Amino acid sequence: MSTVELRRSPSGLDSPEAPRGSREFRPRLRRAAVRYGPVLLTYGVLKLAGFAVFMYLLDSAGDFRKKNPRFGGGEHAWDVLASWDGWWYQQIAQHGYDPALEPVPGATGLITLEGNSAAFFPLYPTLMRLVSECTGLGLYGAGMTVSVIASFVAALGIFAVTKQLGGHRAGLVAAGLWAVWPGSGTEWSGYSESLYTALAAWACHAVLSRRWLTAGLLTCAAGLCRPTAVALVAALAVAALLSLRRRPDGVRRAEGIRRPLTAVAIAPLGLFCYLAWVNYRMGDINGYSKLQDGAWAHKFDWGVHSFNVLTSIPVGHFDYLFAMPFLDVIGVCVVLTVPVLTVLLVRLRPPAVLVVYTFLSYLMVMTTQQIFGNVSRYLLPLFPLFIPLALAMRRLNWPSLGAVLGTAALASGSYAGYVLFELGVP
Repeated sequence: MSTVELRRSPSGLDSPEAPRGSREFRPRLRRAAVRYGPVLLTYGVLKLAGFAVFMYLLDSAGDFRKKNPRFGGGEHAWDVLASWDGWWYQQIAQHGYDPALEPVPGATGLITLEGNSAAFFPLYPTLMRLVSECTGLGLYGAGMTVSVIASFVAALGIFAVTKQLGGHRAGLVAAGLWAVWPGSGTEWSGYSESLYTALAAWACHAVLSRRWLTAGLLTCAAGLCRPTAVALVAALAVAALLSLRRRPDGVRRAEGIRRPLTAVAIAPLGLFCYLAWVNYRMGDINGYSKLQDGAWAHKFDWGVHSFNVLTSIPVGHFDYLFAMPFLDVIGVCVVLTVPVLTVLLVRLRPPAVLVVYTFLSYLMVMTTQQIFGNVSRYLLPLFPLFIPLALAMRRLNWPSLGAVLGTAALASGSYAGYVLFELGVP
């Protein structure tokens, strides 16, 4: 005879008792849906609206059909999403790395080295390959899957951080702002911005929650995603040192000291190990920087290039390096908005990790010679800037919030998507 315990169902029939794990899982799932469902819905609806406009603009203009599939072209509008940097990520996912500094024969100008995949960090293409192997999707589909899922994870992280400082409503607004921010066209594309922002947001949340080992591991992973993780590493280190300094002597136990210091030790490993490996394979201790400079003209210049752009555009001059008028005007607006929002953020007296991360990330972008129009993309991961706006906008009623964010979402199809991919070089 079976030993399964029976219970009386409403219909009067005996049925096996539901497993305890199942009974516990369902309430948790419902609580998670109630807590995070509105966040995912808010971000998803706003992002989908902007994405639909982006695809419509691409298809109606049709300019992508005349371009090289590697450089913003393709047979279909959605092919554009995996061009430019997306092409490089697919090459890494398919063929791996072969770091080298190869001179362009006879080149004496700005570009003197052949482009090499070692300029692109490994975490995103690794996940792309893994998803492709596990699901059977092609590299394009796998890359888009990683980016879209990561964008929702980033929205949840931004919500969680903002909620701690301004409440549930402010967190929802911040998640909505992530969907419509300038440069957000790369969130659903073959780029690594969504993945990096997700790691950065949850690393900062872990610091706020004093889960130091989690923060260290997430920061380490971010260092395998983008070089700007230097700012996140520094922010975590400052937060850890401040945490140790503020502990009363009686509370300063070995465990309370060990975890922050361990996080500080773990955080830079991803970034430094990748750069060390690339430099070793190239046989040059400064190989990565030389590749960025010689193949892409990206280099630290103390802000000279940014200053040239900021002083040229207001007088209608576009004779600087990598000039792209429409895209650059949007870039200037973003660059000038960041200091204002940073001041408003500081006035809220947020945890140091958010301020340090924002300030250093902005400083790294502004002191680097690069395609200036891309600053809206490079500054996209500065999610703490959403916090002062979210706290101000939370006072609006729901119809007003819907009108503001909805209008921004529709417009983002142009300023955050089409302009970036088709009128510039993302």
